Amino acid sequence: MTVDADLPAGVPGIDVPRLADWLARELPGAGRIGAVDLIAGGRSNLTYGITLAGGRRIVLRRPPLGHVLPTAHDMGREYRVLTALGDATAVPVPRTLAFCDDEDVIGARFYLMDFVDGRVLRTREDADDLTPAQARGLSEALAGALAAIHTVDVKAAGLEDFGRPTGYMARQLKRWGKQWDGSQEAIKATGNVHDLPEYDRLVARLADRLPADAPARLVHGDFRLDNALARLEPRPEIAAVVDWEMSTLGDPLSDLGLTLVYWAEAGDAEQLPVGATITSAPGFFTRREFTERYAELTGFDLADLDFYVAFACFKLAVILEGIHARFLQNATVGEGFDQIGAAVPLLLGRAHAILDAGSPW
Repeated sequence: MTVDADLPAGVPGIDVPRLADWLARELPGAGRIGAVDLIAGGRSNLTYGITLAGGRRIVLRRPPLGHVLPTAHDMGREYRVLTALGDATAVPVPRTLAFCDDEDVIGARFYLMDFVDGRVLRTREDADDLTPAQARGLSEALAGALAAIHTVDVKAAGLEDFGRPTGYMARQLKRWGKQWDGSQEAIKATGNVHDLPEYDRLVARLADRLPADAPARLVHGDFRLDNALARLEPRPEIAAVVDWEMSTLGDPLSDLGLTLVYWAEAGDAEQLPVGATITSAPGFFTRREFTERYAELTGFDLADLDFYVAFACFKLAVILEGIHARFLQNATVGEGFDQIGAAVPLLLGRAHAILDAGSPW
């Protein structure tokens, strides 16, 4: 390995000299690394901006530091789906550049993609310069992006073997249950306990309501406004959908349910520490309006939507419990992790309330 004395200092999760050496081999002519920075946002896989000689910006994605749940954070799958969608569909995604399977380079598998110019819209403060018309346009664009993902011809895109849609929701329930158990063990190892008795009862209720298999469709797995890059001019649009680490083939309504859990409204009694609270600003669709537009675009039957929203609460609770475990291990990079653990019982309670009411609203 050659060492360039002019390379920038490293950041957590990146060995800059090793990365520079690999980059020179895999992307010859890309130029010397001028800067590496952790891009704000994202509480799971880590996203870094890399500035190359001449000012070109590219993006690196790698798994999180510390406690990593089994089967999660598969960089190869994320790279594959982005490459397939960019080559063959109208789904807006960044262009992929290279994939590294050698963990010795930076300590984990990673991939590179083009930097996409766009805004991550998350908080109410981010809405300060949005008009209600722009907010409504973004709502429309996001519903269109979700519908575009769910209507991809997976065979034409080369993704027909990207997952096993048969028994998808049953496997999801089992998979996330195992992830929950793994996080509980990790939390106990830190000397802490997160006692949540409503979890087991929710798992039993969801198991009793498992729907019949849906046709094989691409699902994103974590679809929300702040997992997209938005542009406002000349008209509101989604420049790219990002964070594809949990994508697979399965039931598209699992995506819709999760989007609705993330979607904040002005009258909500409580706000989660994840998702885009900006959607509570004037002009944005309500959850019902977003659902109606999605139904218009896809023609899908939404009769069991209460189950999918409750299941999304369960899934998000498991994800946040895993993040909480990494926080307790002092293995998180970024801000806001101290609030994550408190959101888990809120989500479990919300799931029970939805199933009790028999309505996602």
